[in-house]
Amino acid sequence: MTAFLDFEKQVAALDRQIAELREMGEDPTLNIENDIARLEDKSSKLLREIYSKLTPWQKTQVARHPDRPHFKHYVAGLFDDWMPLAGDRNFADDQAILGGFARFRGRRVMVIGHEKGDDIPSRMKHNFGMAKPEGYRKAIRLMQLADRFGLPVVTLVDTSGAFPGIQAEERGQAEAIARSTEQCLALGVPMVAAVVGEGGSGGAIALAAANRVLMFEHAVYSVISPEGCASILWRTSDKAPEAATAMKMAAQDLLALKVIDRIVPEPVGGAHRAPDIAIQSLGDALAAELDSLSGLPRDALLAAREEKFLAMGRA
Repeated sequence: MTAFLDFEKQVAALDRQIAELREMGEDPTLNIENDIARLEDKSSKLLREIYSKLTPWQKTQVARHPDRPHFKHYVAGLFDDWMPLAGDRNFADDQAILGGFARFRGRRVMVIGHEKGDDIPSRMKHNFGMAKPEGYRKAIRLMQLADRFGLPVVTLVDTSGAFPGIQAEERGQAEAIARSTEQCLALGVPMVAAVVGEGGSGGAIALAAANRVLMFEHAVYSVISPEGCASILWRTSDKAPEAATAMKMAAQDLLALKVIDRIVPEPVGGAHRAPDIAIQSLGDALAAELDSLSGLPRDALLAAREEKFLAMGRA
């Protein structure tokens, strides 16, 4: 069953009524199909209305929905011949960032992304998608490998931020993030990044300094979480909704600011309600962007990527 968010209470109430009627509908003496159809239509219209005017804070909640597709679901739904590669050849293998060779619609690629996990054991295993330095050093190694073999790089970003623990700081977290960002910018092959859930801080941009940056309709992308921003500015996380609005972290705002290049539409009610449709929608967008970049020489890719990021913030 769908886990409803706070602003979906009316939809939840209607869906409960529909479920109760369906149970009653098993009684052959009753004919309540018309009532069920009427409620389903009402629920669908209400859901569409709610999602047509989500606030940035509500989009943040959608982006964090536990049933939203994660890296492993995109790999299963979009890529063939997946061959995961592990380790940074220095310290360890960080399961918060996964990557490897794959085939995408007939094209060999390197795919890298954050994995949050979808139940308690897997979330612990993947550290809730919060990577440590070895995760970013693994990403660097895989990007260099892709560059060596002339393979396009596809990254899927979904993290609240890099792991802030003392062990990560001791092993050079900031340096690893900076070098991963640098490696993105130095790639001589096409790179397309997609923010599929949360894009938080340097932990996100370390995999997103690409030729093309895509973003799901209800994903968010910002330098800090709304709660973190509110705690700094107002000394309370209760102001998170105001912070989310002020930071312009929604895809629609970021497209206007030219931080991202394309918004990928989601099914009504968010990607978690129809994961297969969302995954294929992302696949179509990735294919279109890779097609537009294929055949460009190394110098052109480097120059375009440099100009893209230097142009941000210009009047």
